[in-house]
Amino acid sequence: MSRPAAIVTGGARGIGLACAEALADAGFDILVVDLAEKAGDGLAADITARGAKFAYHCGDIADLDDHAALVDAATSAFGRIDCLVNNAGIGAPVRGDLLELKPENFDRILAINLRGTVFLSQAVARAMLAAPGDHPKSIITITSVSAEMASPERADYCISKAGLSMWVKTLALRLAPENIGVFEVRPGIIHTDMTAGVTAKYDALIDGGLVPAKRWGEAADVGAAIAALAGGKLGFSTGSIINVDGALSVPRL
Repeated sequence: MSRPAAIVTGGARGIGLACAEALADAGFDILVVDLAEKAGDGLAADITARGAKFAYHCGDIADLDDHAALVDAATSAFGRIDCLVNNAGIGAPVRGDLLELKPENFDRILAINLRGTVFLSQAVARAMLAAPGDHPKSIITITSVSAEMASPERADYCISKAGLSMWVKTLALRLAPENIGVFEVRPGIIHTDMTAGVTAKYDALIDGGLVPAKRWGEAADVGAAIAALAGGKLGFSTGSIINVDGALSVPRL
C-alpha cells in the first residue's frame, strides 16, 4: 500500500506547521501551501526527517485561479490527495468598534478565510472523487472557538469562521455518501505568531479562569487532533466539531 498524501495550507509556521509535522509523523507525505516564497527550503529538512516526502507550493488561497495548479502540484508530487487541512487564514486586519468596520477589511478577511477555503475544498474534493485510492480521505477545516463565541472587536474574523462552520456541515453532507470524512477543528487560545501581540492579555485571562485547563494551547495540540482525524478511524463521525480549547467553549454558570 502506498503512503497517503496531505495538503496543509498555511503550513509554514504555527498551527499549520504543527499539523504538517503531525501528519508526517503519522505516515503522510506532505505538500505545504504558503505565501512565503522561500519557506519550503527550511521546511523540507524538517518534514523529510520524519520519513515523509515533501513538496511546497507558493500561493495565496484567495487566488481561485491558482487552485488548479495547487491540486496539480500535489498529484504530480505524490500521485494522490488523501487529506486536505484548511488552515490558512488571517486575523482581523483591525480590531475595534464593529460600527467602524471597513468594507475593504471585511472583504479581505472573507476572501482568504472563507471564499478561498470554500473553493479550494471544492477543487480538492473533485480530485479525491476522481481518484478514490486505498486510504481514508478527509477534508479538515481549522476554524476557531470564534465560530461560535462572539468578539465584537473582531466581528469580521468571527463571521468568517462561522461561515466556515456552515461550509463544513454542508460539505460533510455532500461527501458522506462518498466516504470522505469532513471535520471542523476549533482551536481556542493557542500560542502562535497570531497571538503573540496579546500574550499578556490572555495570560491574565487564563490566570483568571477563562480556560478550565489552566494553560495556553500549543500548536501541537491541534496537530494531534488533525492526525487522529486524518487517520480514518473517526470516519463515521463526519460532520463533527472537535474543540481544541481546554474546555474554554463549554458553557458555564
